[in-house]
Amino acid sequence: DRARVGGKGANLGELVRAGFAVPDGFCVTAHAYRLHLERTGLDPRGSAGVLGAAIIAGPVPDPIAAAVGEALARLGPGEVAVRSSAVDEDSAGSSFAGQHDTLLGVHGQAAVLDALRACWASLWSPRAVEYRRHGGRDAVADMACVVQRMVPAEAAGVLFTADPVSGERDRLVLNVVAGLGE
Repeated sequence: DRARVGGKGANLGELVRAGFAVPDGFCVTAHAYRLHLERTGLDPRGSAGVLGAAIIAGPVPDPIAAAVGEALARLGPGEVAVRSSAVDEDSAGSSFAGQHDTLLGVHGQAAVLDALRACWASLWSPRAVEYRRHGGRDAVADMACVVQRMVPAEAAGVLFTADPVSGERDRLVLNVVAGLGE
C-alpha cells in the first residue's frame, strides 16, 4: 500500500509476496510521519528549511517510539538500515533516486528514532524539494520509512528498469559500487 508505506516499502512488499529473499524488517508508516508533524506543531506547507530542522529537533511521539521499540525487539539484536520511503517515489513517473536519506549501521531504539527523524527531514532537503518542484509535484509530501536488518554486502547498487536519462524502457541501467554503496 504505497500510500501507507511509500514506494520503497510497497515495492519490497511485492518482492516478499513474490518469494524473493528480502532482509527482515518493518515499515514506519506515512501516518507516523504526519503524527510527528502534528505533535510537534509543524505545518507541511511551511518553509522547507524550517521544517527539516524542526523535524529533527522534535521528539518522536510516544506511540511511535513504543511501536518502533516493539518491532525492533521482534526483529532481534543487530544493526539495521533505516531507509526513506516517500509516498511518491519509485513510481513510473519519478524515481527520486538519491533524493532522500538512508542511514546504515543503526543500532538501538534511540538511534533508530534519530534516523527516522533524519529520513523524514530529508523530504525537505533543497534537492528533494527542487526535484518535486521540477517534476510538477505538490510541495507537500509524505514519508514512510523501512527499517531492515543490515546484511554484509560486497557490492550495492541501483537497477533502473528504464533509462534514467532518456526514459527508454527497452534497456536496463545498473549502477554498482563496492561495499555498501555510500
